[in-house]
Amino acid sequence: MIVDPRALLRQLYDVAVARALPGRVLAAHLPPPPKGRTLVLGAGKAGGAMAQALEAAWPADAPLSGLVITRYGHMPPGYKPRRLEVVEAAHPVPDAAGLAAAQELLALTQGLTADDLVICLISGGGSALLSLPAPGLTLSDKQAVNRALLNSGAGIAEMNCVRKHLSAIKGGRLAAACVPARVLTLAISDVPGDDPAVIASGPTVADATTCADALAICHRYRIHLPDAARAGLTSGEFETPKPGDFAQAGHELIMLATPQMSLAAAADAARAQGIAAHLLSDEIEGESRVIGGMHAALARAVAQRGEPFARPCVILSGGETTVTVGPNKATGQGGRATEFLLGCALALQGEPGVWALAADTDGIDGVGPHAGALLTPTSLARARALGLNPQALLDGHDSASFFAPLGELLTPGPSFTNVNDFRALLIV
Repeated sequence: MIVDPRALLRQLYDVAVARALPGRVLAAHLPPPPKGRTLVLGAGKAGGAMAQALEAAWPADAPLSGLVITRYGHMPPGYKPRRLEVVEAAHPVPDAAGLAAAQELLALTQGLTADDLVICLISGGGSALLSLPAPGLTLSDKQAVNRALLNSGAGIAEMNCVRKHLSAIKGGRLAAACVPARVLTLAISDVPGDDPAVIASGPTVADATTCADALAICHRYRIHLPDAARAGLTSGEFETPKPGDFAQAGHELIMLATPQMSLAAAADAARAQGIAAHLLSDEIEGESRVIGGMHAALARAVAQRGEPFARPCVILSGGETTVTVGPNKATGQGGRATEFLLGCALALQGEPGVWALAADTDGIDGVGPHAGALLTPTSLARARALGLNPQALLDGHDSASFFAPLGELLTPGPSFTNVNDFRALLIV
């Protein structure tokens, strides 16, 4: 018998996050120090924690230097970098601090030799944090395109295709700058399918997409491009390095953590308590509210008919859904996770015995301080009793304002890792 559904769902989320913490997974994959020097370069929401784990594990008598960029507020408590420099910058829209750090990071690759080792610490969020505009573009150009992409409903692979082609450091360009040194990329995946060319826009991975692909994406989602950006894409001047364009001998990439690994850990935790666990997929994409409705339909089938799964059970899924903000729509405080849950709530209509938790594993959902929220069988009724209009809040992308008065927002703070969306539906 499940005594406390809230506690169980929160435990599963915590287990999923813990599986992806750099302090638990990074040290085992470090090589011995090279003949030459070791340079550490990195960017992402997990950057601070990855730098901390590497510093702690690297031999004290071996040379170590470098620069890692992470999001504001994502430095692990108590971590004081000794041999590495860790800089904080803005996410999801880049800022001047990120630009300056990216310039410094690229400059550190000068003078590398074949005896040197470059360890690249890459995690989700690196696309915005590692922002160095292509020649002729300005930071404001990149900011405008980034905001438009975030509001467009484009998938993460599509957004990062555009981002890498408008960059002087992503899409394999960082690895090309490291030649002739050996490059080891340690990555934490936050993208559906774990494509290393998409994680943080693949700064150390040769890129198979083209300028024409980037232009087509901008046309499809009506993304306004500055004149210099359009000219660079149209002429092919902004083409990214392709497989074979730079020496990749000795380059290695290791996935330290992925959405699937975290979901599997949560499933094991549920089964250890005698609860059947079913993993739908770790790479679900689509409009958040629509995906919420689809999950609700599955949960209702289990609750009402015992199909396709017997109750009690927990249904897990991950990936990266999207929130499309139309040009004339009012926007509020929310994010992918809470919008998913509000869409789920409206589809469930208070179905007895169905509980859900959705949260971003980085600890931040959208623009607010929350990671996500909890949905209970009584959430919809309680919200309406408080005078809230759930459909209006959903239409205004203000889903956090639905859960906040109910006391159901999840606010753990930054987790110092990032394997994207975590969703769990518990049917009792």
